[in-house]
Amino acid sequence: MRLSKDGWTGLAVLAASLVLFGFTLGLRDNPLVPIGPGFYPRIVLGISAALAIALIVFSFFGRRTQAKSKANYALVVAVFALFSAYVGALPYLGFRIATLLFVPALQVTLEFPRDRKGWAVVAATAVITTLVSYVLFERYLQVLLPRGRWTDF
Repeated sequence: MRLSKDGWTGLAVLAASLVLFGFTLGLRDNPLVPIGPGFYPRIVLGISAALAIALIVFSFFGRRTQAKSKANYALVVAVFALFSAYVGALPYLGFRIATLLFVPALQVTLEFPRDRKGWAVVAATAVITTLVSYVLFERYLQVLLPRGRWTDF
């Protein structure tokens, strides 16, 4: 059996995840804080490693079909530019406003809505994504999200 491109990608991600996971083991815990500095990175890297293993397994046992897809490099560049603008706007607009602007912009970039229902889905997704991520991180996990210099929001 040979690994496909996906299988090689899975191997690379698995190796990187395991190396980075090993680095988190050297982080010192603070006895005054219940969750150490390596807790969240270990969760993310563990999930990345598990998904990489799944990718390798599917590469071995999946069907060997070559999908003929045309690469859309302009879309990739547009998404990176949009994400860069989002990251650049975070310190000035704050998490809530920047996310409320980024999510619909990304949706419209990926697939332009054709009717009012599509625009309503874009708006609802933006509001729900912003609210859920804010409540989850700021209130539940108590992770401080960026407040805007211009908005203090």
